[in-house]
Amino acid sequence: MVGGWRGQGGRSRGWMTRRHIHYESAFEDLLQSQGVPYVAVDEAKKPIFAGAKVKCFDFLVYGGGGAKWLADVKGRRFPYETVSGRRYWENWVTGEDLASLPCWEAAFGEGFVAAFVFAYWLDGPECSWPGGGVHAYRGRYYGFLAVPLSEYQALCRRRSPRWDTYFVAPAAFRRIARPVGTWWEDGSRTTTTSLPVAGAAYNEDGRVVERPRGKG
Repeated sequence: MVGGWRGQGGRSRGWMTRRHIHYESAFEDLLQSQGVPYVAVDEAKKPIFAGAKVKCFDFLVYGGGGAKWLADVKGRRFPYETVSGRRYWENWVTGEDLASLPCWEAAFGEGFVAAFVFAYWLDGPECSWPGGGVHAYRGRYYGFLAVPLSEYQALCRRRSPRWDTYFVAPAAFRRIARPVGTWWEDGSRTTTTSLPVAGAAYNEDGRVVERPRGKG
């Protein structure tokens, strides 16, 4: 089910080429560049719980303070272009995601925490980018924000019945999302704070508020 152990400073470009989704590849590159121990999930093997297929998570990440994270990486553009303009803080997941991660958390047992890692491919004005550090990978820039499954479940609501998707309102999402580096830089952190940004203000729907420029 899982493989590809990476210890302190361990790198393997062969494993990187197996991750065809650039968001996941960028996240793996971040882990390697930080020397974070992790295990990459073998997507070719499909586990079964109670006779039903359960969607795999992407990485088992060993954080600071003995924390062990079951990370499901979700790639999103930042901002996301729509016909009505740019939208920020896209954080939707599927019903399958919400049903599968608790199974993994229960299967691994005490000490393992399921979480979503939103891998944002950063575009647009840098002043609107989320705080917490930017990671460059193959000519693109990424920001990685983590939300524990339990906190996401508590605040999410239906986005599309047709596509079975859910989301957390941008204002609430910014309160619960943390830079993923807090996993290994400070494993004891348990409190939630508003996510810092470089200088932009946002409406409740995630759009940047345009502020009039003052003199000077």
